Amino acid sequence: MKIALGCDHGGLELKNAVIAHLQGKGIETQDFGAYSDEASDYSDYAEAVCSAVIDKKADLGILICGTGVGMSVAANKISGIRCALLGNVFTAKATRSHNDANVMSMGARVTGVGLALEIVDAYIDTPFSNETRHINRINKVADLEKR
Repeated sequence: MKIALGCDHGGLELKNAVIAHLQGKGIETQDFGAYSDEASDYSDYAEAVCSAVIDKKADLGILICGTGVGMSVAANKISGIRCALLGNVFTAKATRSHNDANVMSMGARVTGVGLALEIVDAYIDTPFSNETRHINRINKVADLEKR
């Protein structure tokens, strides 16, 4: 498994902790920045991570900013991306199982490191259910991109 990660300045410390955690589990990571705490634009990193997922250079993406909201909004503008803003383990499992979310976002200013790592583990460890009802719903959402 390969995970693409990106953050703005507000998510730098948490992104680095997530990368260390994933690498400690033997998971390959690709870091798209930011690499410093100088002010930066979340949309640039969302685009880079989502492009890696769309181009199949990464299996999943993780985006981190101050609240996670900006990253999730930007990511969901990209056709083929289903990004979920996550703040708890249950939602992380459900969004993978039901929505087949291929990108997640988190807020470094609202989620502590311990919980964030639990969320990441739940997200990457939960497979899509492949249930017909969920496939149908995902297809309906994809149709909305055409509007």
